[in-house]
Amino acid sequence: MTSAAEKILEDALSLPEEERRVVAERLLDTLLRDDPEAVAQAWTDEAIRRAGALERGEVNALDGPTAIAALEAKLRAIHHA
Repeated sequence: MTSAAEKILEDALSLPEEERRVVAERLLDTLLRDDPEAVAQAWTDEAIRRAGALERGEVNALDGPTAIAALEAKLRAIHHA
């Protein structure tokens, strides 16, 4: 990352949460220009891939609260690292 990008990121991270959300959404809008049909097909392909992995026993499913708790713990670890 360039020093200019690092400075922009540093400045953005110092904004209040709502302003960070707006900045993030605006940046993502410049990147997400995919064809809606291609995006829908990609999600379908991913769902099929994940279902197959579950059926083959390659992964285990988690209930929603457990999955969210695990993600929150990972995020806390990142922010406190």
